[in-house]
Amino acid sequence: MSKVLPNRKSLHADYQKHLPLWSLTALTLEKEVHELLQVLPSEPRVKGRVKSFESYFKKYVRLLKAGDFDRINDLIGVRVICSFLEDLSAAEELIKKHFKVIEIERKGWGHTIEFGYESTHLLIEIPEKMAKSKKLKCDIAEIQVRTILQDVWAEVEHELIYKVEFTPFDAPLRRKLAAINASLSMADILFQDIRSYQRRLNGEMGKRRDSFFQKIEESTDAVLFKDSKKKKKQTRAKRDEGLGLSMDDLLLEALSLHNENQFDEAIAIYSQILDMKPDDAVSALIFKHRGMAYFARSYYKEAIEDFSKSLKLDPKSYKAAYYEGIVHSVLQKYSKALDSFNSSLEINPYQPYCLFRRGQAYFHLEDIPKALADCESAISLEPFEAALKFRTLLLSKLKM
Repeated sequence: MSKVLPNRKSLHADYQKHLPLWSLTALTLEKEVHELLQVLPSEPRVKGRVKSFESYFKKYVRLLKAGDFDRINDLIGVRVICSFLEDLSAAEELIKKHFKVIEIERKGWGHTIEFGYESTHLLIEIPEKMAKSKKLKCDIAEIQVRTILQDVWAEVEHELIYKVEFTPFDAPLRRKLAAINASLSMADILFQDIRSYQRRLNGEMGKRRDSFFQKIEESTDAVLFKDSKKKKKQTRAKRDEGLGLSMDDLLLEALSLHNENQFDEAIAIYSQILDMKPDDAVSALIFKHRGMAYFARSYYKEAIEDFSKSLKLDPKSYKAAYYEGIVHSVLQKYSKALDSFNSSLEINPYQPYCLFRRGQAYFHLEDIPKALADCESAISLEPFEAALKFRTLLLSKLKM
């Protein structure tokens, strides 16, 4: 018995009839998915679409030929393009929590090529609030979740192989395609490794800054407000010398030791990095970190020297100038502190904490009006508690 062929004209008319509502649903779904995934660290690109009639008809015929035609589930689709591999699972979990997921399929895009590229396809039930199912004549949509590089491979492979039904029999050509695919896969892995390293590095730097600023408060605010604070005991632990590690690994190790208050060990590794003769930009950064470690150990002369070297290598480093001013303030050399704070603010005038510390220096030099002006400027940028408390003190001095 011969199979009944599909009526292309009738299918096209039906497609055109429903296309406006399908397009509206795809756009609404796109917006909802985009809003849902904004919480991810790297906001993905989201694009909704309705399958073209040509693609729809080809799939319709293909399913009829296979004898398993039920319905076309990806007529309405949304593609989610993530920056990093780690974002894929996070995006998938958010989608599963927000929508009713009917099926999850993890596809390989390589039909004939080794190292088939993965892409996650989630079939979801279209929420009733978007469109009434009967009018829509479609109650299921597909959400594809990929990385940028996975999407590149999928698009190129679709054009080279799937779209034109091309099967490369030539072994060298197959190897070329496989090599491209493998390179993209490796690039995704490397990007993720760099991302993970960057996150860990930023985390360690954040901890280091917190401990540094805590010592600043203990060393300067105690003098200003006559508060006494107990210092934490420093813990010491032996670490490997880091032989054979890369400069990045050494920096991460030094920051980790720094954050554990093992300042001497951190200083040793910072010095080891400087002995490797890095370029000026890296050297400026390391001098700044080592200066902060010296400051934590109360080696103030060495700290000032390192901050000065950092600023010489990187004249735009307003933080190095600021830190230099902090050390001068701790040593109660307020005129020198003013010079450093002035240099920092010339580079970047929008520093509330630098304005606050310069105001403190003016206060100790008994220039209350200038101290108050700096304090007000700091508060206008960021009304933090210490500045507000300092303003109260200054106003009381002016009334005396």
